[in-house]
Amino acid sequence: YIKNGQGFILVYSLVNQQSFQDIKPMRDQIIRVKRCERVPMVLVGNKADLEGEREVSCGEGRALAEEWSCPFLETSAKHKASVDELFAEIVRQMNYAAQPGGDEPCCAACNIL
Repeated sequence: YIKNGQGFILVYSLVNQQSFQDIKPMRDQIIRVKRCERVPMVLVGNKADLEGEREVSCGEGRALAEEWSCPFLETSAKHKASVDELFAEIVRQMNYAAQPGGDEPCCAACNIL
């Protein structure tokens, strides 16, 4: 699924620090399989409805997204909070990557801008 994927939503649980750590090797695997650093993706912290049980701060998520140069959102699938925005954002990222334009692709293997 990674080889054929055009965009990726990397989701971790805000109430589980280990899930936040586990997302990092997943991104590394995507980059390795796609052979490209600039793959359309969005980092998502889910379960925003469980604020009292939070283990991963918003700042940690934002910092990782900044490091990866990708958008970041916090969502609640249970309450459907920011879910539509999430899908709109990944489509926006995929459309941007597919546009022919002035930027050179990051690598010949993936041809993504």
